Amino acid sequence: MSLELIINKDIKSAMLAKDKKKLEALRAIKSALLIEKTGKNSKDGVITEEVELKILQRLVKQRKESAGIFVSQNRDDLAEVETYQAEIIKKYLPEQMSEDEIKKIVETIIAETGAESIKDMGRVMGATVKKVAGKADNKIVSMIVKQMLGE
Repeated sequence: MSLELIINKDIKSAMLAKDKKKLEALRAIKSALLIEKTGKNSKDGVITEEVELKILQRLVKQRKESAGIFVSQNRDDLAEVETYQAEIIKKYLPEQMSEDEIKKIVETIIAETGAESIKDMGRVMGATVKKVAGKADNKIVSMIVKQMLGE
C-alpha cells in the first residue's frame, strides 16, 4: 500500500476519533506529498518511495528545528506541538538503524573504496548515504565516518 493511501486512511481515522493534533500532522504529510506530486520534478504525478522518504525526513527535521527554536524562546506550548507532530511523522519512516549497524556499513564501504583519510570523506559519505537512505540520520552517519577516517 502506498504512503498516500496509508495517510488518507489514517486521516479518516483521526477525523472519526476527533484527534485534531494528529490530524494536523497527517495533513501536513499529505500536503507535502501533493505538492511534490504536482511539482515540476514529478513524472506523471507519481513520486517514488525514495522521494517519499526524503519528504518525511524533511518534515521531521523541520519540526525538530522549530521545537528547538520555540524552547529557546520559552514557548514550550508551541515546542510541544512541533515535537508531537515530529513523532507522528516518524511513524511513517522505516525503523532507524543503530550506530553499530551504521559502523559496519561504513567499515565495508571504507574497505571497498580504499579510503584512508578524511580527504576521502566525500566518497565514503556518498556511498553510505545511498546505502542507508531513510534508515539513518545523515548527521550520525557523518559523525561515524569522521571518527572512522580519523578526523
